[in-house]
Amino acid sequence: MACSMGWRRAARSLGLAIALIAFPSALSLANAAGLSMTVGGPTSQPIGHYDFCKIHPAECAIRSPNNKPEHMTGKLLREVTAVDVSVNTRIKPMSDMDNYGKEEWWSYPDDGFGDCEDYALEKRRELISAGVAVSNLLMTVVRKPDGEGHAVLTVRTDKGDFILDNLTDKVRLWSKTGYRYLKRQASDNTGHWVSILGGDAPLVSSVQ
Repeated sequence: MACSMGWRRAARSLGLAIALIAFPSALSLANAAGLSMTVGGPTSQPIGHYDFCKIHPAECAIRSPNNKPEHMTGKLLREVTAVDVSVNTRIKPMSDMDNYGKEEWWSYPDDGFGDCEDYALEKRRELISAGVAVSNLLMTVVRKPDGEGHAVLTVRTDKGDFILDNLTDKVRLWSKTGYRYLKRQASDNTGHWVSILGGDAPLVSSVQ
């Protein structure tokens, strides 16, 4: 997957990032309003994630039968935003070819460099350590408005699906990103992937 190496630092303060999000009161409202993705059936696993799972098999064999969405609170939003900003700041952008000598390689950015999926993996790892359920931290493949492939982290909550992205410090609802959503990890099995319905629909307007 080709990841953009550019940066768009639209919100550097946690207060501003938090103020950009308005929450409905219940999961049913989130679904009705399209704040949560509608997933389809099983789909192919990205090759980068397949190779990642060969190196980290235990991380790709976690099953979560009671995969209830995370309860979104102000505290959780602050934690998620802090991790998002921290990883975006600490990790420096570098393509897989320049970093690993391969076109597509998913890895934790322990050397301080990475591309989009590496940022997402690190955010996932840190949020798991902070106590967020694995079933609610889902690697997600999207297509940007320019057609380029991209990877982000979806945080699945009862107030909607929120996106952590290395191209912005804003934590945004998935429907406010301007991306076309193709597939993501299944919430009940970390080694499985599911399609996202509407992935072939017209893109929503990009947030400036």
